[in-house]
Amino acid sequence: MPLTSHLTKFDPEIAGAIQRENQRELSTLNLIASENFASPAVLEAQNSIFYSKLAEGYPGNRFCAGCEQVDIIERLARERAKKLFGADHVNVQCPTATQANLAVYYALLESGDCVLSMGLADGGHFSHGSLMHISSKYYRFIHYGVKAESERIDYEKLEEMAKRYKPKMIIAGGSAYPRQIDFSEFHRISKSVEALLLADIAHLSGFIVTGLHPNPVPFADVVTTSTHKTFRGPRGGGLILCKKKFADQIDKAVFPGTQGAPLINIIAARAVLFKEAMSARFKDYQKQTLLNAKILAEELSKGKIRLVSGGTDTHLILIDLRGLDIKGNEAEETLYSVGIVVNKNLIPFDPEKSDVTSGIRIGTSALTTRGLKEKEMREIAKFIFAVFDNRKDKTNRMEIKKGVEALATRFPLFHREWID
Repeated sequence: MPLTSHLTKFDPEIAGAIQRENQRELSTLNLIASENFASPAVLEAQNSIFYSKLAEGYPGNRFCAGCEQVDIIERLARERAKKLFGADHVNVQCPTATQANLAVYYALLESGDCVLSMGLADGGHFSHGSLMHISSKYYRFIHYGVKAESERIDYEKLEEMAKRYKPKMIIAGGSAYPRQIDFSEFHRISKSVEALLLADIAHLSGFIVTGLHPNPVPFADVVTTSTHKTFRGPRGGGLILCKKKFADQIDKAVFPGTQGAPLINIIAARAVLFKEAMSARFKDYQKQTLLNAKILAEELSKGKIRLVSGGTDTHLILIDLRGLDIKGNEAEETLYSVGIVVNKNLIPFDPEKSDVTSGIRIGTSALTTRGLKEKEMREIAKFIFAVFDNRKDKTNRMEIKKGVEALATRFPLFHREWID
């Protein structure tokens, strides 16, 4: 977004940082799987006058005056989200998906309850009971994982664990699992031990609302998601979708249980996103994101690069670096030095610590938003090969960086192809 003269005159340090970040985004290739760019319409709503409005409570029951338009916006956001996902009830007030998860735990669990969730190295998310997260302090998390040979969810072992530990809740979903998730199987297993099922679809929501990935809503008691990543909306967006019988518990757990006034400008931006997600162009975008990931995975597999689980069904590709004699943290730094932005990531059965890792995670959502397609994915794969083949040669890296910048600067941050 262009800067105003007010900011550039009053605070040139902040203005300068914003301008430099804009240039960095334009001149690099963002392959971070959890990042994306929102549309101009979404950004206009996010930057609207609602940034300053306090509106504790829910539509029709606020704790301050002047909320007529706020109520209209929140009701629109809820109804549009319900229609998109086919949900009984939606809460749109959580500022992040991580806080949405905490609100669900607070609403439906008691301190000390057992929860089964995917381990961090197997593709899970830190808010699913990681030792570094507050959730592990109040609930007893036990982690299931993937099969060693296929690196896909081990449903048989999960069922065995469910029968052994009798959890109060089972969580399906994560942040670095590149394959489709069988929510119907999770439903069968959870109901066999009378456990609640929470589906965290933060990385999958864009595909789910367009019918390109199975929808967990018919199977799960509660579903949480962010609104950026594949959904291509505002950052800081946490949704909770649930069965009607849990609606009051969820709403009370959000407010006043775990937070105060919601960010109304973010709710407005989400409402715009939900309208965008109902369009044919949004589905075309999601299809292109999947195709880009498929092509990029195929190209990377042609070289010495090994992909966890052998490929991807989503936007996300997890690379095992052990055959390249490089750690994840070094790979992240080396790729960034040429303008390719990724994040180090644990892989299944990783011998390294989380701040080192044996893998990197990449995704195609942000670059697809910019308009890059199959041809550009093949070019990116060549850049990655060239970096790893001779990563210690500074001259080689400088040449690659020129190529990366030349490719990146051909595309805007949000391509007009996806604008209705």
